[in-house]
Amino acid sequence: MNDIHSIQYLRGLAAFSVVLFHISEQFGGPFAVGAAGVDLFFVISGFIMWVTTVDHPVDPQRFMWRRIVRIVPLYWIVTLLTALAIFFKPQFLFGHVLSPANLVGSLLFLPITQNGALHPVVIQGWTLCYEMMFYVIFALSLLLGEKQRFAALIGVLTALVVLNLLLLKGYAEAFTSPIVLEFAAGIVVGRLWMKDVRLQLVLALSLVVGGFVLLIVVQMLDPEMPRVLRWGIPSMLVVAGSVFAERARPFSPMALFTFFGNASYSIYVWHVLVVVVVTGIILRLGVPPGWQPASVALVSIAISAGLYLIVEKPLTGLLKPLTRQKPATAQAMVRLAPAAD
Repeated sequence: MNDIHSIQYLRGLAAFSVVLFHISEQFGGPFAVGAAGVDLFFVISGFIMWVTTVDHPVDPQRFMWRRIVRIVPLYWIVTLLTALAIFFKPQFLFGHVLSPANLVGSLLFLPITQNGALHPVVIQGWTLCYEMMFYVIFALSLLLGEKQRFAALIGVLTALVVLNLLLLKGYAEAFTSPIVLEFAAGIVVGRLWMKDVRLQLVLALSLVVGGFVLLIVVQMLDPEMPRVLRWGIPSMLVVAGSVFAERARPFSPMALFTFFGNASYSIYVWHVLVVVVVTGIILRLGVPPGWQPASVALVSIAISAGLYLIVEKPLTGLLKPLTRQKPATAQAMVRLAPAAD
């Protein structure tokens, strides 16, 4: 995936968007559309999972083990640190829910639900619960051939959304959210990519521009439109346009943008905790109110990206040998997330 530079850039952009959304929310700003970074992540996830497996057969057990090793350790670290922060300074983490049940549930990607939504200790971790669910579904699809796998994935994800119409409650309601169709959208783009579909550069760039315009315009005109339509479809257009534009006009990567793409997971999982700390420091330093949001954003992104180098990258390097072997305990690990990243 490092060879598709536009995907790396979009991963960084998605992480930045979510960070700016939370900071804007904190300071009463207008950047609600920044939350669409999550939808962009979901489309990218579907694309990556399809592209990295279709020509490189991997058994479900090994696939799931790799995803667990990649996602879980860092998420557990951030969850435990966030739990400690909530315990000692709950006033700084308003809206977070810490209880023994939610701490254990969050670590297993089955947090408590509130109003039909997942509410883990790491508040932005709700997206990882959907990612784990998608990984489980995708792992099982690896038992099938390419055509059958594609049909099964689209069919299962669509069926989940149909079930949502039955007015389910609890986990059933949460994990059948229409947002899961964004994974399917990414899979569709990935399949077209692997079939060597090509678009003219102008058309591909038009999809990118059109996608970003739709993100902004639809949010302004109808903020109550279902999320999968309001942000999911534009995100699909952005991803599709970006990868096909790169195919039409390959380019040399920019190291900084590639770095932020690599660091996007760290930026995403760390940023809420980091923003709280940085905000406190900024306020203590007496930074003028007009400069506070930008200051918090720049410092928080820099620190979160730095934590990629300090924590995630060494941790991944330490655990990488585990992904090269077929663990006897992988099936048990899969059962940790029967309905969940």
